[in-house]
Amino acid sequence: MSAKTVLPAVAMTAVCMVLTLAVVVMWLGTAVPWLVALVVGLGIDGGWLATLAYERRLAAQGDHSRAVTAVGWCFGLLATGVLVAHAVTAERSAGAWLAVAWLPVAAKALWLVHGLWERTALTPRALESIRGIQQEARDDAAVARARLRAEATTEETRLTAVTGAGARVARVQAETAKTLSKAWSTLETTRASEETGKALTSVTTPVTPGVTPRWDLPVWGPSEPVGSPALEAAPALTDDALDAVVDEIRTSRTPPLSYREMAARFRTAGHSASEVRLRAAWKRVAA
Repeated sequence: MSAKTVLPAVAMTAVCMVLTLAVVVMWLGTAVPWLVALVVGLGIDGGWLATLAYERRLAAQGDHSRAVTAVGWCFGLLATGVLVAHAVTAERSAGAWLAVAWLPVAAKALWLVHGLWERTALTPRALESIRGIQQEARDDAAVARARLRAEATTEETRLTAVTGAGARVARVQAETAKTLSKAWSTLETTRASEETGKALTSVTTPVTPGVTPRWDLPVWGPSEPVGSPALEAAPALTDDALDAVVDEIRTSRTPPLSYREMAARFRTAGHSASEVRLRAAWKRVAA
C-alpha cells in the first residue's frame, strides 16, 4: 500500500535531481570548467539524497529529527532557486524552465505525505477489525432507526385510533345532551302552560278532595336506592310456617302443582320469602 505514495515521490525526486544537475552544468559551464559544474550539481543532488536517506532511516526506526528535515528542505529550496535563477537568466525557453522550477519543493512535499502515510498506516488485521466494528455500528444504527420508525408508526396508529374513538364518544355525548335538553325544554314548556295545569288539577282533585298539588318536574340528578326493608313490609315466615303454606298451595289441586306454579301462587297470595328458602321448603314438603 505504501507504493502508492513512495513511487511518485521517488520519481519526482529523480526528475528534480536530473534537472538540477543539467541546469548547474549548463549554467555554470560557461563560467567554470564543466567538471567543476558537474561536481557542484552532484553535490547538491548528493546532499539532498543523503539527507533524504537519513530522514527515511529515522522514520523507519520511528524517530524524527527536525535538523535533518530542515537540511533536506534547504537542499530542496536550493535546487528550486537554481532552477528559478536559470529560468530568469535563460535567453530561450525561460517559461519552460520556470514551469519546472517548483518540482523540488513538490518532491519534498510528496516525501512529507509519504511519511504521514507511514505514521498512520495500519496492518491488514487492524484494518479488518476496524471495518468489522464500523459495519457492526452501522448495523446497530440501522436496527435502531428501524425500531424507532416502527414505534413511531405504532404510536401514531394508536393515537389516531384513540383520537377517533374520543371524537365519536364526544359526538354521541353532544347529541345525547342535545336530545335531553330538547326533551327537558318540552317538559318545562308543558308544565308551565295553563292547559296542562288545568288538566293536572282535574285529575288530582277527585283523588284528594280539597287539595290541588303542584306538579313539578322530576329532579334530574343522582337518585338514592330504596332499601330492602321498604320492599318487604310483611314479617318473614318461619321454616315451619313456610312449609305449611307451601304444602297447602301445592296440594290445593290434584295432581299437585309444580314448583313454578306453586311459587307463582305463593307470590300472588301476598306471602314473602326468598327464592332459596322457598325452594328449600318445596323440597322438604315434596320429599
